[in-house]
Amino acid sequence: MSKYSAYGATLVLEGNEIAQVTNISGPNITLDTVDVTTHDQAHFWEEHAATILRSGTVTVDIIYDPNHADHAALLAELVGRDYAGFALQFPNDDYNEYVFDAFVTGFNPTAPVDGALTASVTLKITGEPTLVSTYSP
Repeated sequence: MSKYSAYGATLVLEGNEIAQVTNISGPNITLDTVDVTTHDQAHFWEEHAATILRSGTVTVDIIYDPNHADHAALLAELVGRDYAGFALQFPNDDYNEYVFDAFVTGFNPTAPVDGALTASVTLKITGEPTLVSTYSP
């Protein structure tokens, strides 16, 4: 089993790589379930049925430059209240990437007195994120 360094991962918005990304988290894809336990079942264990797949969120931390076009584009997507096309590209030889549409739902700048101006950006995926791979054994 291969192991990969995360260094070099990129987030792309409508074909443009977002600059100065420091951390990427997600997508945190989940499956909802519903409790279907009944009083007349033969055992005392709960039972569940699968319901809806949740596309989750992606969180990206950036060294924030208010004058950078990429960072302004993220804010414009949030204010515009429409989804855009994103790709989360992994830096391995197989060139795997998640491709998804998402709304920018959060933009949280942080300016500590003893640190860098940063921002945490939250993306809410809409629809199915697709894992694209060029791997061929």
